[in-house]
Amino acid sequence: MDLFALPPLAALLDLTTEGLLALTAVLSPAAGSAAAALAVVLVTLTVRAALIPVGVSQARAERDRARLAPRLRLLRERWAKNPERLQRETMQLYRDTGISPFAGCLPVLAQAPVVGLLYAVFLHPTVGGHANALLTERLAGVPLGTSLLSALATGAADGATLLLVAAVVTVIAGASELTRRFLRPPQVPETPAWTARLVAILPFTTAIVALLAPLAAGLYLTVTTVWTLGQRMILRRRYPIEA
Repeated sequence: MDLFALPPLAALLDLTTEGLLALTAVLSPAAGSAAAALAVVLVTLTVRAALIPVGVSQARAERDRARLAPRLRLLRERWAKNPERLQRETMQLYRDTGISPFAGCLPVLAQAPVVGLLYAVFLHPTVGGHANALLTERLAGVPLGTSLLSALATGAADGATLLLVAAVVTVIAGASELTRRFLRPPQVPETPAWTARLVAILPFTTAIVALLAPLAAGLYLTVTTVWTLGQRMILRRRYPIEA
């Protein structure tokens, strides 16, 4: 079942498509054939700017969670033989201090609807009862609706397609690795193991999504990953984590 066949989502899909087409038309005199790709980049920057408060909240939470580490360590020592009590006391401490152990996941989850919407825009041949004109837009000769998977399946995976996809995935993976190596959220005692693994893995899932998603969605993910790296570097200085 196509969820975007539901009236509310169909209307949102149509609105997004028309908005991107209008922005593409405005940018065409200056950007030429790359106008649609530039429109996606500008939409990405707008979304990331709107999510700055989320990033600030995350930076504060990471700093505060690191400051909680000594108190969490004391709880672990006190209730080491009573796991249930330890869990209750730990969660109570988080509640009392207003700190969330899941702050690292919030930015990724917050932008997921936008990625899904862009994905849908460049997958639907018809939107609002008419042909989706965005599917004819290209970047360096590659349609913005092309994904690596679809290109391989249809035999359209030429050099330009492979080069663009490789560039997108390389930038995303590189930015994710820099984030993991230098800006990884600190782990505090008694943080659930699955939470720690999820926070560590999430950035690299973006590169996998870029392999499967249309090129337009890959552009969004590339810009947002680089933005996130730069934003977190700035915020880490603003809200430093003490050793």
